[in-house]
Amino acid sequence: MEIKTVQSFIDYYEKIRERTNRIIEVVPPEHIDFSYKPGKFTIGDQIRHIAAIERYMYGETISGRKSAYPGCGKDIADGYGDTVKFFNEMHRQTLEIITGLSDEDLTRKCLTPANHEISVWKWLRAMIEHEIHHRAELYIYLNLLDVKTPQIYGFSAEEVQDMSVKL
Repeated sequence: MEIKTVQSFIDYYEKIRERTNRIIEVVPPEHIDFSYKPGKFTIGDQIRHIAAIERYMYGETISGRKSAYPGCGKDIADGYGDTVKFFNEMHRQTLEIITGLSDEDLTRKCLTPANHEISVWKWLRAMIEHEIHHRAELYIYLNLLDVKTPQIYGFSAEEVQDMSVKL
C-alpha cells in the first residue's frame, strides 16, 4: 500500500485505531498489570508501548527530529484509566503532527532510530504495522485470561467457514 495523501492515511489509520480501541475497552482494569511471564510486557505496557512509540518515535522522526521513546513503564501512566488517557493523548498529538504534513512531505525522507533513511509514507505504514502487531499480542493476553474479545471484522473464523461454500 502506497500512501499518497495525508488525509487518506488519516482516514485509514483511524479505522485501525478503532479496532485497537475495541480490544482495549474489554481489558479488565484489574488485569492491566497481567503478563504471561515475569519480565515480559504487561497488558498496560503493551498499551503504553503502542502510544509512546507512535508519538515519540514515529511522530518525532516524521517531524525531522530524533526518536525520543521513553519506554512503556508505569512511570508514564499507572492503572487502567491513566493508561487509556495516555494512549488517547499520544494519538491526538501524533495526529496533530501528521495533519501538519503536506502530501508532498510524504515522499521526503526521514531517519529511523537506526539512522536509515526511509520515505515518510513508508515510515507511517510501518507505524500501522507496529500497532497491529501489538494489538494481536493484546488479543493473546486477553485470551489467556479467558476474556471475550471482539471479532476484528465481525465474524469468527468458524462463522466464516459456516458461511462459505463447500469445495
